[in-house]
Amino acid sequence: MIGFIGLGVMGEPICRNLVAKSGQKVCAYDVAPEPLQRLMAHGVEPLGSVREVAEKSDVVFLSLPGGKEVKLVCAGPGSLLVKLRAGAYIVDLSTTPVQLARELRERFYARGIHFVDAPVARTREAAESGTLSVMVGGTEAEFQRMRPLLAHFGTDITHCGAAGAGQAMKLINNMVLFQNVVALAEALAVVKRTGLDPALALEVMSKGSADSFALRHHGLKAMLPARFPERAFSVEYARKDLGYILQLAKQLQLDLSGARNTRTILDKASAAGLDKEYFPALMKVI
Repeated sequence: MIGFIGLGVMGEPICRNLVAKSGQKVCAYDVAPEPLQRLMAHGVEPLGSVREVAEKSDVVFLSLPGGKEVKLVCAGPGSLLVKLRAGAYIVDLSTTPVQLARELRERFYARGIHFVDAPVARTREAAESGTLSVMVGGTEAEFQRMRPLLAHFGTDITHCGAAGAGQAMKLINNMVLFQNVVALAEALAVVKRTGLDPALALEVMSKGSADSFALRHHGLKAMLPARFPERAFSVEYARKDLGYILQLAKQLQLDLSGARNTRTILDKASAAGLDKEYFPALMKVI
């Protein structure tokens, strides 16, 4: 049986795709009852604890807010480390510190359990449609074993290297995305102050060398209409991920000034009460 823990904005549609496409039984747990109730209609068996998921599952997917939650579920009281049987797989779709992924890998390996870091990228719409990008850290054998399951919700599945490589690649991806969004926010500030048409400006940039995923998705769909819903990838989550990349940079003795500047802007957005809003809301403080 496939187990799934964490049914938030990304986890719920990923779990739904797994039960719809895998042909396997899926059980799930979340601290909130609502997504469990919705997924019951799709054939997911709701469970009441991490322990119950561990006792029933051969493969457990995690989709949790961050490193603190992943560490608790994996190694806290009644955790996967205690309750999973040898030979089982954990596939962590969350975004966590690289060092945590490596540490958990070693702890599970000592018990004969496979731990694969496989954070996902792209939008909530991509999670719904099963077209996520998945960045995988683990052995080649583990990658090949899990790839068919990952293909139920991802269209670009990349083996990035050994344990922690998936998390490193995800953090690098997000660092570049966040800096692109800051650049767009600054561009739109200049556009408005000079009296140019923001819609026209983004259209022109999309036809030139300033075109990007950030422009087409974050610029056009969120920043132009000033649409920053909650229950999307929030300012709070962006700050968390930038904290992880800056932590990694410190370990690597790198000074990432662009990432530090972006973190400062996100900190201002948080101080302005925007923590729960979709992170392109950072444009409000520029």
